[in-house]
Amino acid sequence: MFETGSIVFHIAERHAGLLPNDPDARARAITWMFAAVNTVEPPILDLTIARLVEADKPWAKERLPVVEDRARAMLKQLSARLGDADWLDGAFSAGDLMMASVLLRFRRSGLLDEYPNLAAYVARAEARPAYQRAFAAQLAINAPKPRAD
Repeated sequence: MFETGSIVFHIAERHAGLLPNDPDARARAITWMFAAVNTVEPPILDLTIARLVEADKPWAKERLPVVEDRARAMLKQLSARLGDADWLDGAFSAGDLMMASVLLRFRRSGLLDEYPNLAAYVARAEARPAYQRAFAAQLAINAPKPRAD
């Protein structure tokens, strides 16, 4: 397996608590997984490209505000949907796991801070013990290995 969404779905189907038992709630959680990678992530990628790859282009100064506005429009809709709830659809699910992971990529842009409820949502997801364990494991794998010379 190589796609994040597919990997998370595979794990979620095998571990209680990541997908609701109720068929309708389960469908909504899966929908949020798709929304994270198909609706929320593309504006993040556009913003990253506009700021890093295209910054030296003659049209970059005009394009960046358009890209930022598109990202803000998507974040505004997501922020309104979340409202003051802790999670997107009741209890924490794999949909929240995917969405928070994608939203983390907005942090460096500063746009996430414009939506305090979304910033708090990401912080709640990061504070979960399972997230902390997974992040520590990822750091351990990606940490530079000491040289043996």
